[in-house]
Amino acid sequence: MTEFSANLGFLWTELALPDAIRAARKAGFHAVECHFPYATTVADAKAALTETGLPMLGLNTRKGDPDKGENGLCALPGRMDEARAAIDEAIAYATAITCGAVHVMAGVTTGAQAEKTFADNLAYACAQAAPHGITILIEPLNRDDAPGYFLTSTGQAVGLIEQVGALNLKLMFDCYHVQRTEGDLTHRLTELMPHIGHIQIAGAPARGRPDIGEINYPHLYAHLKSLGYTKPLGAEYKTFGPTEPTLGWLRP
Repeated sequence: MTEFSANLGFLWTELALPDAIRAARKAGFHAVECHFPYATTVADAKAALTETGLPMLGLNTRKGDPDKGENGLCALPGRMDEARAAIDEAIAYATAITCGAVHVMAGVTTGAQAEKTFADNLAYACAQAAPHGITILIEPLNRDDAPGYFLTSTGQAVGLIEQVGALNLKLMFDCYHVQRTEGDLTHRLTELMPHIGHIQIAGAPARGRPDIGEINYPHLYAHLKSLGYTKPLGAEYKTFGPTEPTLGWLRP
């Protein structure tokens, strides 16, 4: 049976994080993940995870200043101190709640210096995370949803993973983003499986519930099973309203 993780950056966003964790457990999810948990105390988050028995699979480093259009700090030249402070904060929070992965956000930038900056910060993140058994994730985002974001393709991500050379640096394969930028999801998953640390799902092209749109998820679930991938898949989709009415895809 395919298992699913509720991405609480998209689902139950009207609730505080501890209550969203409880809602995910009630709905039947096998795990949770989030974007930016930092407004919630570690004690409150940990209590909700312990109460529900759900693992927290991942969280993000801070974006920076969204009012200035920032979408991550870790590939921005000249911002190393802020980037590494965000990395340290994310790893500390993840360690405290026994979260398995941190998504290091690159930011809006381009060019060779940005690549070097990102690689250096990823090497730092991997070194800091390794003693705690934490995986560092990087995620390519499509240009329409994240204009100007540094990391835009799986090939670029694999190049960085190979350049950094850390065993705990992996690809976050978001089926929605990869469908928008590259397509051919079945072959992409097969080729990239050695690099994949987490997989997320949503319908395409609207990023709604995963059973609506052009992606044949039952086929992908069966394909992932054939590849031996059994980790929970992250449901990171727009609900366009309350979450509960969108969960029909989960119950079968």
